[in-house]
This record gives sequence, structure tokens and C-alpha cells, in this order.
Amino acid sequence: MGAVRLPGFAPLMLAVVVGAIGVLIVAPLAVVFIVAFSKGVPAYVAALKDPDAQAAIGLTLLVASISVPLNAVFGLAAAWSIAKFEFPGRRVLLAIIDLPFSMSPVVSGLVWVLLFGAQGWFGPFLADHDIKIIFDTSGIVLATITVTLPFVARELIPLMQDQGSDEEAAAVTLGAGGFTVFRKVTLPNVKWALLYGVLLCNARAMGEFGAVSVVSGKVSGLSNTLPLHIEALYNDFDFVGAFSAASLLAGLGLVTLVIKTVLEWRYSGELSAGRRR
Repeated sequence: MGAVRLPGFAPLMLAVVVGAIGVLIVAPLAVVFIVAFSKGVPAYVAALKDPDAQAAIGLTLLVASISVPLNAVFGLAAAWSIAKFEFPGRRVLLAIIDLPFSMSPVVSGLVWVLLFGAQGWFGPFLADHDIKIIFDTSGIVLATITVTLPFVARELIPLMQDQGSDEEAAAVTLGAGGFTVFRKVTLPNVKWALLYGVLLCNARAMGEFGAVSVVSGKVSGLSNTLPLHIEALYNDFDFVGAFSAASLLAGLGLVTLVIKTVLEWRYSGELSAGRRR
């Protein structure tokens, strides 16, 4: 069915949408770059070369490089299991995977504090064995994995359900083993949706604030990720430094948008399956 023309009303709705995007997205994004370069390129570069900024960037990249591949593996396993097989508790598992979407990131971080903090359930045991999770990189990784858990799985599950199991079944009848079927049949069919999910997961992992702020300790140069570093600079009234660091995350968002758009344009048939359910 084609689009219905609504003379007079549709232009008004379009104006509202464009106006909202301009006020809520375009203008704030422009402000980030305007303030970041307000004192010139040398000040911008100096802000990013600051040791605390370098440490925050390095920690952010480290956390993303650990959490995103782990979530990719989990997402593949979860999507393959849920989409291809029937088992008791399947719907419950699917609901649990979606839970981070509806749960506050602060709560996601607080859970790990209650488990592994000094006064948490396992805190005394960890202290006795000199194992540090909270206020350490491992705690930041755990918090980041928690809030980004659904991204890859939720891109792959609808697609795998839409594709069915006919190709896998045919490969099995021809003598292919389970791993061979997964590697040569299942994975090639979902590779672009997997990349799409990893892209979104990475953007969220690098920009996560709430959960990470609870478990990190916010120690400049040690446990501050880039979003926490931005907050610290802003609270110290270092606006050029804060917005210079923020421009990196804004740039990541723009790059993510470009790659996302290219993927949707070139592989719209494969990716649209994930939007129909």
C-alpha cells in the first residue's frame, strides 16, 4: 500500500519532526564541536594529549575491545539457540536477554557492587584472596557487558527466525558436522546483521556512563573512562577539555551513523528481517 497524502497536515507533522531533530540533536551536536574548537586547534589537541585524557581514551578502548567481542559471541550463541531450537524456558531466556533494555544502567552497576563490593556477598572472599573487581577495570568490563548484552543477540534472533533451519538441515543430511554447519551456513547468512549489532554494541560500550560510574571509583588517570572524564572536566569548569573529549564520542556517533546507513542501504533485505518482529 502506498503512502497516503494528507495535504496541509503532513507538512505540519514534517515541520514538527525536523524542528525537533534540529533542537534536540543537530544544535547540541554543533555546540559540542563549537565549544571544543572555541580556543583554537592547539587548545583542542592539547586537551586530548592531556595524560588523564589519554588514560581515559585508552581505558575506554580497552573495555570496548573486551566487552564487544564477548557480547558478539554471546549474541551468536543466544540467537542460534533461541531461533533454531525449541526448549523449556525459551521465552523466559528471551525476556531476560531484553532486561538490560528496560533496566536503569545505574542499577546494572549497583548489582555488581552488591555482589563484589567490600560489603557485598563475595566482598570478604575477594579481599582475602587479593582479588579486586569493583573500582577496577574488571568491574568496568562487567558493567559494560551487562548494559550492552542485548544488542547483538537482538539483531540476530529475528533474522535467524526468519531464515528458518532448512539450509542447516540440508547441510546435516549431506554429512556436515555441527561446527561446519555453523561456520559455513549459519554464520555467512547473518554476517552483516552481526556486524550491525557489533557496531551498535561498540557505540554503546564506549559511551556508557551510568553503570560504569557506579563501579569505577572515578579516579582520574586510572579508572575514568571517556564519559567519566568528560564529567570530571565539566565539573572543574574546563569546558574546552570536556567538549574536546566529548567530540570524540560525538565523532564515534557520526561514524556509527554513516556505517549503519551504508549497511542498511546495501543489505536492507537481510537487516530488515530484524525489524519486522
